[in-house]
Amino acid sequence: MVDEEELRKWFSNAERIAIVGIGNPMREDDFVGLKIAQDLRGKAPKNVYLIECETVPESFTQIIVDFDPTHIMLIDAAVMGKKSGDSVLIEPESLPVFSAISTHALPLRIFCDFLSKNTQAKIALLLIEPDQMGFEENLSPIVEDSAKKIVNLFIKIFADSDQI
Repeated sequence: MVDEEELRKWFSNAERIAIVGIGNPMREDDFVGLKIAQDLRGKAPKNVYLIECETVPESFTQIIVDFDPTHIMLIDAAVMGKKSGDSVLIEPESLPVFSAISTHALPLRIFCDFLSKNTQAKIALLLIEPDQMGFEENLSPIVEDSAKKIVNLFIKIFADSDQI
């Protein structure tokens, strides 16, 4: 599971945060990024912009750039060979340009490179290992539990922070 201290450090000095939920609501655990963004609605501070991109985050690039965030966090399911429900926070540079771990038309690395060139934001990906990727509308229990823990962790960090 992503470490609280690691997240706190990443959010340090944040003024405007874009949280970008990515995924397909019809593909079980691929929905996790969207679910986390949805569950943060009404619980995040006003300077946190929650965006539900589904499978086309590139369609939201101008909205993100116009928001002028200091921090951009993309949240998505990714097959990484980890235990189902495990999550990691990684820098975009550690992703291959053409990655087989994504279900999206435009690889997330290219999307992040574009955002990096058009904003001054600190960018990270919060990736969650899926358990089920079939054609269903619900998260698997293990990934749903991980999503709830991540949402609660974000809420705690937001509440404890003077900057956010």
